[in-house]
Amino acid sequence: MICGLSAALLATAACSASKTTPATNSNSTTAATPARPATPAPASTASSPAANTAAQDFMLVNATGVEIDKVFITPHDKDDWEEDILGRDTLPDGESVDIKFHRAETAAMWDLRIEDKAGHAIEWENLNLLEINKLTLYYKDGKATAKID
Repeated sequence: MICGLSAALLATAACSASKTTPATNSNSTTAATPARPATPAPASTASSPAANTAAQDFMLVNATGVEIDKVFITPHDKDDWEEDILGRDTLPDGESVDIKFHRAETAAMWDLRIEDKAGHAIEWENLNLLEINKLTLYYKDGKATAKID
């Protein structure tokens, strides 16, 4: 499985923004059932920054107004969500996290799913991570959007 996916994601804390993308699925009133079952993804344990650098690496900024409990990311052509890349951590409103991929990862198009503690979920599809350095998530008046840098 580690070799098959080679999408090693590592979340570490860190912390502006030009193109806006709407969320493809927003559920703010009822608990969401994951559209895809979660399966574990390998995590990178290399200590060298160069060993963790991949073209898909990006910063995820939470500007939703709520604490994000879970973040899932998977190549667009896959049918599962992998594991929650935040693990036991959460992403409070106003905070950011650097999403790191294994340097051998080649997929360009990815889907992103976030969930709050109550299980409400929002998904973004077909994000070209080869062109995104920073993704800022917003949720206002029942509408979810993402600003891409």
